[in-house]
Amino acid sequence: MSIQESGEMYLESILVLSKENPNIRAIDISEYMGFSKPSVSRALGLLKSGGFVTVTEHGFLSLTNEGRAVAEKIYERHTEITNFLTLIGVDKETASQDACKMEHVISDASFEAIKKQAKLLQK
Repeated sequence: MSIQESGEMYLESILVLSKENPNIRAIDISEYMGFSKPSVSRALGLLKSGGFVTVTEHGFLSLTNEGRAVAEKIYERHTEITNFLTLIGVDKETASQDACKMEHVISDASFEAIKKQAKLLQK
């Protein structure tokens, strides 16, 4: 099953939040992303039916292996693109906002080229 940009954002949010607290609930996602609880519940239902997340009987969310792979890919793209943009002079906040948009549409080839250039700039 392919996943849309919004689904990728939810998975990335679950990954980021789980680094701080392993017990993530829908309300945590709602607060973190600034979305209404019904919107989050609907999206999580789609991600659950798609095999990307599981929900325990107590309402705790966790990523499946497939969900974690998508989340880690998007998170890596976000951090690497943010890093590259800051290295070429973009302020951190703008770089992070732009990376959030770019991470979902950039090709693997372009992303690898950005990572390579960032390493050269950091030397």
